[in-house]
Amino acid sequence: MNIAFLGLGIMGRPMAAKLVEAGHAVTVWNRTAARAGLPGARTAATPAQAAEGADVVWACVNDTAASERVFLAEDGVLAAARPGMVIADSSTISPEASRRIAERLASRGAVFLDCPVTGSKQGAEAGKLIFIVGGPAEAAARLQPLFQTMGQRVFLMGGNGMGLSAKLAMNLNIALIYEGFCEGLVLAEKSGLSAEQMLEIIGATMLRSGVVEYKAPFIRARDYSPNFPLRLMWKDIRLMLEHARSLNLELPALTTVETIYARAMRQGLGDQDYAATLGLMERQARLAEA
Repeated sequence: MNIAFLGLGIMGRPMAAKLVEAGHAVTVWNRTAARAGLPGARTAATPAQAAEGADVVWACVNDTAASERVFLAEDGVLAAARPGMVIADSSTISPEASRRIAERLASRGAVFLDCPVTGSKQGAEAGKLIFIVGGPAEAAARLQPLFQTMGQRVFLMGGNGMGLSAKLAMNLNIALIYEGFCEGLVLAEKSGLSAEQMLEIIGATMLRSGVVEYKAPFIRARDYSPNFPLRLMWKDIRLMLEHARSLNLELPALTTVETIYARAMRQGLGDQDYAATLGLMERQARLAEA
């Protein structure tokens, strides 16, 4: 296929690289031109230029504003959209904004899917992402070869915006599970127990968690290099709260967690992995290990 890929960040670059490796003709665009190159792919100066003549346009950018820019700006995808084009957005953005983007692109005959992913940086590099898709099933079926190249499973959730609603609900669970783990670990450490003792107990009991298992090697090393940057999880938390307000729903636990992330951002931890909230709590508890 002729594919335009927009956004070469932590997730986007390995996703686009998998498409190149599979033999697709890929044209890339990145907001920061200095990081726009990808071996085996052509480089475009604008999203519209990248999308010109493409069968599929795929985006993976930071936030709602960035998605609106690449799709709807004067030099965005809308200018090159045409009937038969399938456009997929793997960014985690507002479901309401995603539906608005879908409507604008539909006016040009293009079909839009929200395709947020889970699997983090390691999943993207290994081609083992999980796609959570909202939009027409027929369009999703056309993307099946690309899903198989970049991932291991696809969940079809319903109409436009529903993939994003599911992704936000998932990330809400991740944020709460990890912060609950952090609080329990800091309580144990402050009581004189070691992190390693608690990780062993958690792994052997009903407290066992995929979130903790995935993060455990980084926790042991206190390695907070970004797999999922804290600033992006904070962005997602605010999206969750915004989406909940639109549904007249209260999320009291998440509201509390948001204050922890806001404090971490004020302390300059935004570019570290979201696991760095553990270090923040340990420092507040004046633990020697911190």
